Amino acid sequence: MSLNLEQYVSEFSAQNINGEHLLQLDGSKLKALGMTSSQDRAVIKRKLKEMKASLEKARKAQEKMEKQREKLRRKEQEQLQRRSKKTDKCSSDATEGTNEQ
Repeated sequence: MSLNLEQYVSEFSAQNINGEHLLQLDGSKLKALGMTSSQDRAVIKRKLKEMKASLEKARKAQEKMEKQREKLRRKEQEQLQRRSKKTDKCSSDATEGTNEQ
């Protein structure tokens, strides 16, 4: 509707075209849905291309964020392990000192 193509809403709805299906449509499928105007198809295809690019950009950003979280989690885990080893060593040294006395 934001593209001023309201005349196709009823056919798209009747064919259960949702967002996911919409992204799969090409020129011939749009034509089969009753979109006879090549200009209308061009408008939809251009918008779909923009949407796909936006989705891909968002997916890559999400993957990058997940990698950063994983890297941070590993770093924190390594720090905890180092602290644990340091604590174990201090505890061991203290025990040895007590045993020597």
